[in-house]
Amino acid sequence: MLSIVATAMLAASATAPAWHDGLDWHGVHVAISRDVQQNYTLAWPYGQRVIAAQPLRTETASPLFDGLFAMAQDDLKQDSVSAIRDGAFDHGQPIPCQCFETGLKWPYVWTRDLSYAIDLGLWRFDPTRSRNGLKFKLSDVRVPSAPQGLYAMQDTGSGGSWPISTDRVVWFLGARHLLDDKAFASDVYKTLGDTLAQDRQYAFDAAFGLYRGETSFLDWREQTYPAWTADEVTFIAQSFALSTNVLHYQALQLAASLADAHHDAKAAAGYRTDAKALKAAINAHFWRADRGMYMSYIGGDGTPYDSYDLLGIALAVDSGVADGERARQTLANYPAWPAGSPVIWPERSDQPIYHNRAIWPFVSAYALRAARKTEQPARIAHEIESVLRGAALYGSNMENYELLTQGQHVDEGRLSGPVVNSPRQLWSVAAALAVVTEGVFGLNEDGSVQPKLPTALVPMLFGQRRTITLDLRDRQITLQLPKKVSGNLLVADRTRTQGTATAVTLKAVQVPDAPLRTDAPLYAPIAPAAPLVRADGGGWQVSTEGKVRLYLNGRVHGDIDGSTRLARQPGLACLSATRVDAHGLESLHSPTTCVGETAKVNGSWPRTWTAPASGRYRVALDYANDHGPINTGVTAAVKMLDVRCDGSDPQRLPIVMPHSVRAQQSTWGSFTAKAGSTCRFALDDGFNMSYLAHFAHYTADNGSGGNGGSSGPLNQAEVHDLLIAPLAASRGTP
Repeated sequence: MLSIVATAMLAASATAPAWHDGLDWHGVHVAISRDVQQNYTLAWPYGQRVIAAQPLRTETASPLFDGLFAMAQDDLKQDSVSAIRDGAFDHGQPIPCQCFETGLKWPYVWTRDLSYAIDLGLWRFDPTRSRNGLKFKLSDVRVPSAPQGLYAMQDTGSGGSWPISTDRVVWFLGARHLLDDKAFASDVYKTLGDTLAQDRQYAFDAAFGLYRGETSFLDWREQTYPAWTADEVTFIAQSFALSTNVLHYQALQLAASLADAHHDAKAAAGYRTDAKALKAAINAHFWRADRGMYMSYIGGDGTPYDSYDLLGIALAVDSGVADGERARQTLANYPAWPAGSPVIWPERSDQPIYHNRAIWPFVSAYALRAARKTEQPARIAHEIESVLRGAALYGSNMENYELLTQGQHVDEGRLSGPVVNSPRQLWSVAAALAVVTEGVFGLNEDGSVQPKLPTALVPMLFGQRRTITLDLRDRQITLQLPKKVSGNLLVADRTRTQGTATAVTLKAVQVPDAPLRTDAPLYAPIAPAAPLVRADGGGWQVSTEGKVRLYLNGRVHGDIDGSTRLARQPGLACLSATRVDAHGLESLHSPTTCVGETAKVNGSWPRTWTAPASGRYRVALDYANDHGPINTGVTAAVKMLDVRCDGSDPQRLPIVMPHSVRAQQSTWGSFTAKAGSTCRFALDDGFNMSYLAHFAHYTADNGSGGNGGSSGPLNQAEVHDLLIAPLAASRGTP
């Protein structure tokens, strides 16, 4: 039997204007009402939420829109706490912090969640809590013998955290909005210098001009990386991600600006040079011309992956890394479904719903920002509606939604999901606030007002009204319709400011706008098994799992059906394979099979080896690291391999040994040697997150979460053979 509320809702659904007093979606009707005190009641068949009047208000033709703005404020109030907690820190006891917790199910502060949320506008709503949270994610060093400094923290994560994941520089994305506080600005400048220098030393690959490490936020690797990375994260540590490199670009840009403010012309010039070179490298290596999009990540040897993510693309557009036609094209070519835009594409048919086959509101807000920059009205409207609809359907700003239905949970057996979904998730709350302030009212960070409002949203927002208004604490913004609404985009015609009130008279324009891409296949093919390779006279016989596309040293070798023969060439030959479907869409890559002469050097350090020929060599370590689970911890072993070959300058190579479940190979570096020269290899300590003082509070090392916390810093692995192999004459690039 239906409740009285549900019965009333069903009766109202036949007459309620869409997006005014409610909305309908997949057979569910959501209704909203408002009383004279500006309290809202949001109701759906199985529940309701009463939202008290909030200090900030919108006045539009849509009580639903106005109520959802009030609900976002109420969610933010609930996320505003005096203490945080997590089971892995301080034994789960409360930690004092006047800051934002991450969500109902995540009552802690995480670097990327907070930083993205602040960048989406929380700096405007509560700068003090925003700063406090960011300061909580800073740390100095507790190891006296290690380089001292102030660093942004990489949270516990894949393979033992940084430098498998290297997106901690997202911290600066949030911090850049809060520099009016002099003490905090001083910390930001120092942290920029220390963190960027450390990333340059351990995560930067000079040959590619890119920073290594995992995609930002997409850190459940089996969802987005090949399935075999479930227990092999070295590939991720060696690879390059679009989003993480764009974040480094933005950090370098900020560093240059702050160096100017500190009258350090030399440092500013250096940062700008590095930023310019990084932008060029991103465009050279991630752009996929046949797709008209930037790839999500590429392999450590440059192997292209037919995989894309919306956050990376949106950040590339918003940062200016993607400019001109590429900026417009990469966003226009990214697929959309009626419920919203997926965070990755294509989806994985063998993975549950979470990052896979999902909509994340904060990513939608970044896509909205990119769509505003490139003036794509269809995408602007699509992202605004997606964020608002999700919040309305579930009475809170949820962490994520299933892509096809925008459900908060879809039952599909072992593929059910989203696997985790938290109400009032902080960056989703920030997304809802950004939809209102930026997406509809056009409020920029500098206080200017630049609306880019699709005319398709006029019926929802204006109805029979001529004006809509946003009331903030320190100002009021009013948008006024032109006498005639035509075209596809409303932009500012005249702007008048009097005191704290800004009134914008809009004008309608027609801008070029491709329709949303709705014809993309949902799933990629399943990746094949690794190629089998055996010696065959003067060559290699390669066997594969049916029809595949074969890659050799990072480049396409060709499409084969079951087997092929390769001529044996000098240097290491590394092969992987993909499946290609009827649409021409490639699977993720199989594991890589490498063949060629490899020297194994064991014994005590320093170890010696004699180069058989002049050239470049690849070097790695056989190792095991059981100091934590594959998916978390802070004890990735990070070392510096010192290579000294007769007749050559010393060469220093960062080597990363992530948590492992077996003996395996570390990340690799390359060095040059002359024929007959003796090379001596020494392994020096590097730096990992357990060296940071903050992680003295990490108490999971007393349980199943790993080491390196309250028991003390730990940067060790069990090292076996040193593996040296000649490299082919040219390094593979996409």
